[in-house]
Amino acid sequence: MNTGSFHYPLPANEPVLSYAAGSAEKRLLKAAIKELKSNKLDIPMYIGSEEVRTGKVVEIHPPHENKFVLGKFHQGDASHVKKAISAALKAKDKWANTSWENRANIFLKAADLLATKYRPYICATTMLGQSKNAFQAEIDAACELIDFLRFNVHFLSEIYNQQPISSPGINNRMEYRPLEGFVLAVTPFNFTAIGGNLPTSAAMCGNVVIWKCANTQVYSAEMFMRVLREAGLPDGVINLVFASGPTIGEVCFNHPDFAGIHFTGSTGVFNGMWKHIGENAHIYKSYPRIVGETGGKDFVIAHKSADVNILVAALCRGAFEYQGQKCSAASRAYIPSNISAQTKKKLVAEIKTMKMGTVEDFSNFINAVIDEKSFDKLESYIKQVKKDKGARILVGGKCDKTSGYFIEPTVIEVSDPKYVTMCEELFGPVLTIYTYDENKFDDVLKLADSTSPYALTGSIIAQDRYAVELATKKLANSAGNFYINDKPTGAVVGQQPFGGARKSGTNDKAGSILNLFRWLSPRVIKETFVPATDYRYPFLLEK
Repeated sequence: MNTGSFHYPLPANEPVLSYAAGSAEKRLLKAAIKELKSNKLDIPMYIGSEEVRTGKVVEIHPPHENKFVLGKFHQGDASHVKKAISAALKAKDKWANTSWENRANIFLKAADLLATKYRPYICATTMLGQSKNAFQAEIDAACELIDFLRFNVHFLSEIYNQQPISSPGINNRMEYRPLEGFVLAVTPFNFTAIGGNLPTSAAMCGNVVIWKCANTQVYSAEMFMRVLREAGLPDGVINLVFASGPTIGEVCFNHPDFAGIHFTGSTGVFNGMWKHIGENAHIYKSYPRIVGETGGKDFVIAHKSADVNILVAALCRGAFEYQGQKCSAASRAYIPSNISAQTKKKLVAEIKTMKMGTVEDFSNFINAVIDEKSFDKLESYIKQVKKDKGARILVGGKCDKTSGYFIEPTVIEVSDPKYVTMCEELFGPVLTIYTYDENKFDDVLKLADSTSPYALTGSIIAQDRYAVELATKKLANSAGNFYINDKPTGAVVGQQPFGGARKSGTNDKAGSILNLFRWLSPRVIKETFVPATDYRYPFLLEK
C-alpha cells in the first residue's frame, strides 16, 4: 500500500579518488589486488537462487600477464539460458509489484557498497581482468557505475512523477509498467560500468533480466553480482549466464516472452540481432524494445587557430587511455598544415614518455589489449602500414605478446584521408593523422562527416569561435557526443548522456532519463466521476 510520494533528489557525481602516493585508497587497492591474486575464484552462473557450476570451465588470465590464472568460470549452454528465462519469469510478478521505494533502495544500497566496502575490489577485478590502470578503473568501475545507479533512481523517480492533466469531473493518471516479458542485457568487456548499467537500468524499472557479459569481463561482473545480492536484489531478477552469444540469441529471440534487448557491442552483431528479432516479430507478445550502442570511428579536428598543447593533450588522452579500447576513443585526427609539424613533434615526444606494462606498477600509463584475438588484429593493421607507401608510423608500432598482449601506443601518418586506418574501427592504441590545407577547413569538415558510417563521438580543437560554431553545425549528425576543446572520451553520467546514431547505435543516451523510458510501458487510466447517462449531445437538438 502506498503511504506517501517518495522523492529521490538529483545526486552529485561520485568524487574521483586520486590514488596519490601514500593515500589510503592506494593502500587498500594494492591490498585488494594482492588478495585477489592469492585466491583463485571459481565463478558460477547466477540463475534464480542457484549458483550453477557446470564443470565446463574457462580459465581467466590477466591480459597483461597471460600465463597467470586468476580463476575460472563455468560455461553454460542452451539449457541454462532456458533455465534463466524460467527463473526470471517466475520472479517477474513479485518484482514488478514491489513498491518503488523498495526497488530503488536496493540499487542505492548497491551504490553505497561500491563507494565504500567494495570499491577496492571492483577496481581491482577490473584492473586484473580487463587490464585497466588504477585511474581508468576508478572512473569506470567505481565512479561511473555508482553514478549510473544513483542517477537512474533519480531519473526514474522523475518519470513516475510525470502525470497528465485532468479536466473538471475527470481524473487522469499514468502508470509506468515494466515490459511484458524479460529483457536481455548483452554487455562488452571494456567498461565494468556498462556491464552493471545495462541489466540494472532495466531491472529498476520492474523488469527481469537475463545478463550475458563478455567472457573477458566475467571477473568484475561476478564481483558486481556479489554487490547486488548483498544489497538485497531478489533471486531471479537479474540472472548472469555464461553461454555463447549465438546460443543466448537463439534461445532468447525465439521466446514469446522476449521483451527487449539492452546491448553494447559490435555493429555487425547488433545488425544480426535486429534482423533476427524482426523476423520473429509475429511470435512475441509485444514488439521488443531494441536499444544498442555499437561502434565508433571517432575524430579530432583541429582548426588553424588550435592551441597545440591542448590538441596534443586531447590526442594523447583520447587515443591512448585504456589502450584506445573505448568506443569513444580518438582514432582519426585532422591536423591543419600550419601547426602540423609542431603537433607531430610534440605528440611523438609525449608518447615516448608513456610507460607500458602491468597494472600492478601504478606508474604505467599503458597496459595490455584485452586478448590475443584483438592483439592479432591490431598487429595485422600495423604490419600492413609498414608495407604501404602512403602511410608511415611516426611513433610506436612494436607488438609483443610474450607475457601479455602489449601494443605500443602508435601514431600513423597518411597522405590519403580515406586510408583504411582512417575509416575502420581498430579498437586499440592506434591513432591515424592526416594533414590538411589550413585554408580548407570547410572541406575537412565534409571529409570527416563522410569518411565513416559511425557517429558516436568527435571533437573540435580551436580558439576561433566562428570555427567552433561552423564545426558544431556542419557536424550536427556526425557525433552523438561532441566535444569542444577536449578529448572525445570521458562522458560523465548526468553531465554528458552517452550514445550516437548512424551505425553507432540507437542513441538512447545511457546516463539520462531518455534511456529509462525504453524499459517502461505506460498505461493511461481515466476515471470519470459523474458519467454520462445519455448518448445524446446538445448539437442534436434544433430547439
